[in-house]
Amino acid sequence: MPKDEFGYAVELVRLDQQHISTWSGGTTTEIAIYPKGAVYGCRDFRWRISSARVASVESEFTTLPGIWRLIMVLEGDMTLEHERHHSVRLQPFQQDAFAGDWVTRSRGMAMDFNIMLTAGCTGHMRAVSVQRGSTLAVRTETVRTGDPRGRVLLVVYSVDGEVTAKTVHDETWRVCVGDALLLTTGHTGVVRSVQLSNPSDALTHLVLATVRY
Repeated sequence: MPKDEFGYAVELVRLDQQHISTWSGGTTTEIAIYPKGAVYGCRDFRWRISSARVASVESEFTTLPGIWRLIMVLEGDMTLEHERHHSVRLQPFQQDAFAGDWVTRSRGMAMDFNIMLTAGCTGHMRAVSVQRGSTLAVRTETVRTGDPRGRVLLVVYSVDGEVTAKTVHDETWRVCVGDALLLTTGHTGVVRSVQLSNPSDALTHLVLATVRY
């Protein structure tokens, strides 16, 4: 992951570089994990970014004590039932948050985007669209003074199209379907604006996710 003198790093994770594994309700694709080398099955990560395909009409989520989860549906329709907590129906680009040790069951088949956070990490995400031939400016975040968390990660994930991202030093990155652009800022990092341009003739949908750790 290249870094500049301001503590800013950029990495493009292509779809074919991502690890796919199975779970009881379908498959999960690991996009990024921290620290690098952490193993999801060992639960030795601080945060994990993934996409999952729920192929069973009814399934039960893996129990993950000590992990806070954020989930957004990208396609399909899914109802989450958190036993003794709440239930929610999610359609494309709607999201939910819940504790990993809750008993969670799902109904419906869908593809989703996930963030898993351990203690000391926080995160949020939103869906945006970029019209054909247009450009969207996204400001990166920095570590606040006095914040014990030393880094901020911005993820630009392409759901169904292609964008060209212009980042530090006017570098350009082509982000295609299923690719994720990871931009990390440390304590010395400065706020920068990432320019996302849509060169295609169709609307492109993106997920923008931020993790502080």
